[in-house]
Amino acid sequence: MHGELPKKHLTEERVTGPRVRRGRRWLATVLVLAAVAGALVYVYYPSPPVQTSFRGRFGAQSGPVPVLAATARRADVPEFLDTVGTARALNTVTVRPQVDGKLIAVIFKEGEDVKQGELLARIDPTIYQAQLDQALAKKAQDEALLANARNDLARYQKLAASNAINKQQADTQKSTVAQYAAQVKADEAAVENARATLSYTTITAPIAGRTGFRMVDEGNYVRASDASSAIVTITQLKPMSVQFNLPQQDLARVNDAFAKGPLAVEALRSDTNAVIDRGTLTVVDNQVDPSTGTVKLKAEFPNPELRLWPGQFVNVRLKIDTLRQVVVIPTGAVQRGPDGAFVYVISADNKTAVRRITVRKQDETQTVVASGLEPPERVVTTGFARLTDGASVAVSGGVPGARPGNAARPAAIEQAGERQRRSGRNQRPNPQQ
Repeated sequence: MHGELPKKHLTEERVTGPRVRRGRRWLATVLVLAAVAGALVYVYYPSPPVQTSFRGRFGAQSGPVPVLAATARRADVPEFLDTVGTARALNTVTVRPQVDGKLIAVIFKEGEDVKQGELLARIDPTIYQAQLDQALAKKAQDEALLANARNDLARYQKLAASNAINKQQADTQKSTVAQYAAQVKADEAAVENARATLSYTTITAPIAGRTGFRMVDEGNYVRASDASSAIVTITQLKPMSVQFNLPQQDLARVNDAFAKGPLAVEALRSDTNAVIDRGTLTVVDNQVDPSTGTVKLKAEFPNPELRLWPGQFVNVRLKIDTLRQVVVIPTGAVQRGPDGAFVYVISADNKTAVRRITVRKQDETQTVVASGLEPPERVVTTGFARLTDGASVAVSGGVPGARPGNAARPAAIEQAGERQRRSGRNQRPNPQQ
């Protein structure tokens, strides 16, 4: 018996040991999971922040709503039609030779400004000078024959008067004089033709403008009938025209305004809308393009600084009218609802009232109000988040230079939001909750 008791005791220890270890592992696992769960609850489910007077996204407070406001005013507002146009030169000339010959000199430089009549190139004039000399000689010969025929006619007429010769002979001589006189006139025309042909060997600028690339080099033989013998293209840059299209629906308004006087046109950069140049409308086309339903128009610009270039795309703004003394408010004040446009009007006791308005014209900066608002009523431009009909407001000063549709937030709103964020960060979960 004494030998069996230790064996049984050992067996019980062997069975109980693994159970204890497994229990310890399970307890440790439970503790780890509890810690992880607590951390997750701490991170994702923080305790509610301490109740303050600030609530909402921007820390709105229970008191007056901070807003920015603007005063409705009367002003003259220009009315524009906006479109896209293409800059075109008023005159573009391709200089070609008018006679055949060897190009012996090219005087101009590529890309330089030339005046009308300025020398550009020369063609070998030898042949044409000889033709002129020949025409002059032929004219001199016929003039001598005419002079002799006139002397003979004078003698024949005297003899015929005394019946010394037949009168018919005098008439024949008179006809000969007329023939020589006609021949001399033909010679004069031949001389003028030869002189003009010779002048074509000196090539000059037909218009004032800027030269392009040289199309033929010195020493080449050029022909008047060969299209490839062009020498240079000259483009007039001052003034410059811009051609653009407008829908046919605007044609009546444009014609009515154009009949009253010149219409101002602005050419704007396509990327920044900065004004490039200012000009006037010169032409409204006499027909509408049936394929597009648009009509062509052309405006002329002085282009003193050469900011307009042929082929350049520009934004075009055509002024057709000016709205006199209309009610104007910032575009940021106009809100849209199911019933149309409305604004929040601020009364003398700083309370808001929803007011329906009729918009006559609107752009990104200002809105022309046709009805529903009168100066000097004030309207809210920023701070609509908590606004309701009849709410009290605190009007803050605007930021100088801020656009009405994108005004800066009032300082009270920013400060309230900052305090709300700070209070949220400083909160810690309360174990007793």
